[in-house]
Amino acid sequence: MNLVVLIAIGVVVVALYVWYATIVTRRNKVAEALSGIDVQLSQRHELIPNILAIAKRFLAHEQGLLADIARLRTTGQERIGATDPAAIAEKFAAENQLSAGLGRLFAVAEGYPELKSDAVMVRAQATYQEVETNVAAARRFYNASVTDLRNACQIFPGQLVAALAGVGQLPPFFEAPAEHRGAVNAADHL
Repeated sequence: MNLVVLIAIGVVVVALYVWYATIVTRRNKVAEALSGIDVQLSQRHELIPNILAIAKRFLAHEQGLLADIARLRTTGQERIGATDPAAIAEKFAAENQLSAGLGRLFAVAEGYPELKSDAVMVRAQATYQEVETNVAAARRFYNASVTDLRNACQIFPGQLVAALAGVGQLPPFFEAPAEHRGAVNAADHL
């Protein structure tokens, strides 16, 4: 009978260790994914001054919009590398505001044929679209990693093991800005 009890205890200890290792691995995967987002957002932040410099030549009366974008860029840069879930959520909110501001800038630029046809601006917009595609891919990877971590921590016995693994508050999802989640109007693209 003692052998059965020892085997049962051994199985429980091994199972808890495996769960602990799983949670630690997933927590590290979230950190890796967040780092990937930081890299993509840094590329976006490096591109913004060039876009603003080009736009300033043509959009003299849109200085408020240009200043807002510059301010949002600075705010987003300050939060790169954050590890606290609340700071991460703030960073994501700032990045979504920046994305919306750049969307407004490109929408305004559509009204200026000379800006819209400027070769440097066309290249900058193409590069920006490429960076945005990379940000979206990094966002998907990060959100998948967060989902895996949340599932591991919220399913029993993960709730008990998560505290031992140093996972307190779970990281937030990086959701797409609201304007990117709406229905697409095909007439806008014809």
